[in-house]
Amino acid sequence: MTRSEVVLVGVDGSAASLHALDWATAYAHRVGWALHIVCSYSLPSFTAASLDGGYAALDDTTIQEGAKAVLVEAENRVADAGVRATTEVATGDAAGVLVELSADYGLAVVGTRGRGGFTERLLGTVSSALPAHAKCPVVVVPLRAETNRGVSWTPPDLSSGEPGTAAGSADDAESDVAPGAAEIREVRRIVVGVDGSPQAERALQHAIVQANAWGAELTAVTGVPVGNAGMLAWLPSSIDREQVLADIGAGMDVLVDRYEAENPGLRIRRIVLDGTGAELLTEFSTASDLVVVGSRGRGGFRGLLLGSTSQAVLHHAACPVLVVNKHCPD
Repeated sequence: MTRSEVVLVGVDGSAASLHALDWATAYAHRVGWALHIVCSYSLPSFTAASLDGGYAALDDTTIQEGAKAVLVEAENRVADAGVRATTEVATGDAAGVLVELSADYGLAVVGTRGRGGFTERLLGTVSSALPAHAKCPVVVVPLRAETNRGVSWTPPDLSSGEPGTAAGSADDAESDVAPGAAEIREVRRIVVGVDGSPQAERALQHAIVQANAWGAELTAVTGVPVGNAGMLAWLPSSIDREQVLADIGAGMDVLVDRYEAENPGLRIRRIVLDGTGAELLTEFSTASDLVVVGSRGRGGFRGLLLGSTSQAVLHHAACPVLVVNKHCPD
């Protein structure tokens, strides 16, 4: 078994990371891969004016033992899953460690509490930085309560292409979930964002891989903001907006037809709706088991925050999100 047939998983002992480990274990079992579980820690230096020299360094012995305990818990969690697992304690920023390691693995998986907001966007946040810079596809698994209190969802109908609606805010209704409280659902429905860009085409390629691996239904979604508040609202009133959607759909058909021809037996649903890609993919995530998006994965601060669509989907999707950036192999 090569490293490309191993899932890299970052854990820190939190409920979110253990939930992600469960997802990675289910995937590895499904495709016959192994797991490599990593717990990393960094040891900061801090100013201490009362000490000679002005700096103090922490002894890492206790922290290292804590990391080892996290890995023991992780090993025990996957012991009966029928999946081979190895572990590693690494030193350094978690995002940096996982980005460096990702070049040798076929898939990386991390967790997030999925609360969204500013704190999830800070530099160094693993669930933001890793998808932007990883050398392999990254799955971010949100830990959400199975039922969002105070939120009434009408799930999207993937067969008809109708998005769902919500009363209230899903983010406001989220609550902490204990490890093991949220079940891992087998991937039966996959949604991929397609907009004609090279990044979206690569996302479609990886979505097809996942659909074949899971035996899942695959739906390609394109958002075209042509409504009154949309980016194309400036179009003259004489322009037939339905025709705009139809033309965009025809372009998507050309791309999807080609991939169906290359994958006999695969059928990909196509949905073109008024709205942004981020809005539609987030809505469809409530009735899906995996959302796949592409990202240019630019460097620097903007790169850490990903593009607007992939960033928004990562922070608000109700199901795991697979991000394919420009660094990922074809």
